[in-house]
Amino acid sequence: MMNKNSLTPVLLAVLSLLAFNAQAADAPASAAPAASSAKARPALTVSLITPERADWSQSLVASGSVAAWQEAVIGAELAGLRLAEVLVNVGDSVKRGQLLARLNSDTINAELAQSRAALAEAKAAAAVATADAERARQLKEGGSGALSAQQHEQYTSAALSAQARVDSAQARVHTDELRLAQTRITAPDDGLISTRSATLGAVAQPGQELFRLIRKGRLEWRAEVPAAEMARLQAGMTVQVQAPGGAMTGKLRMLAPTIDPQTRMGLAYVDLSAAAGLRAGSFARGEFQLGKSGALSLPASAVQLRDGFAYVYRVGADMKAQQTKVQLGRRSGERIEISGGLSPDAKVVASGVGFLSDGDLLKVVAAAAKR
Repeated sequence: MMNKNSLTPVLLAVLSLLAFNAQAADAPASAAPAASSAKARPALTVSLITPERADWSQSLVASGSVAAWQEAVIGAELAGLRLAEVLVNVGDSVKRGQLLARLNSDTINAELAQSRAALAEAKAAAAVATADAERARQLKEGGSGALSAQQHEQYTSAALSAQARVDSAQARVHTDELRLAQTRITAPDDGLISTRSATLGAVAQPGQELFRLIRKGRLEWRAEVPAAEMARLQAGMTVQVQAPGGAMTGKLRMLAPTIDPQTRMGLAYVDLSAAAGLRAGSFARGEFQLGKSGALSLPASAVQLRDGFAYVYRVGADMKAQQTKVQLGRRSGERIEISGGLSPDAKVVASGVGFLSDGDLLKVVAAAAKR
């Protein structure tokens, strides 16, 4: 039988074990609220918006080169004559009929003088022959018998031959006068001199290009448009063109009747208004205005671009972010068209989407509103 002194250490050990177990049981209960509170803390404070519907302008963007509306090639029509004067240079604005260059005309002037002298001689001979024929006619009609019918016919034939020589001489004079006029090289139309190959003292040849003229100074934009988009364009459309000389408004004049089989692109010819600094051969971009259509849009701050896709974050009743993939369309200023993947009444995070992840708990500080 144990005595009291031997039971005391055993009782103390049992009491210590019971106290330790009680503390261990109380510890998880006190830590659980703290962990739950940390997990429920919102990741970000946000405001919500809904997509905005409005009419947006539709446009087709294209690029291409600026070129002359029409170019006139100006050359010499005579051979073997030297350029005595060259009066214009590249960039000069000229009027129809203005003298651009002159060929040496000394030889042609001498030939013209000779032709005129031959004409005068032929006219004098024709006058004598005509007078003889008239006298022969009068004698024949008088019935005196002084001239035979054969002689009368000879005088008449001589008069006709003399008149033919006059006509031939007159034609020669006209030819020389035309050649003299061709020594003056003039502008065929109002316009702008774009190239000059005429050199003072050079011998001109027929068909040789001396100048090139941009008719009326008019330029056009030759826009390259995909074949699939050509049907959307019509003559008369307004076009906004951005060129090195600045922005300007143009008008679609015509569409090319063919498509390039290599690039599958067609040309749209756009008449341009005059603009300082605009040059033929420069590159330009522009937009064809196709009218208006409805668009559902969000501010760019509400759209997250990642890995080649676009996302927005919807917020439901549980106040959690729901990552939603959307399709983008046109852009106007700071707003982007949402062409698919989002309903018009959806509530989405307005900004700060780069800091969010799918499922984040959010704190909303403002009611949904259109911006």
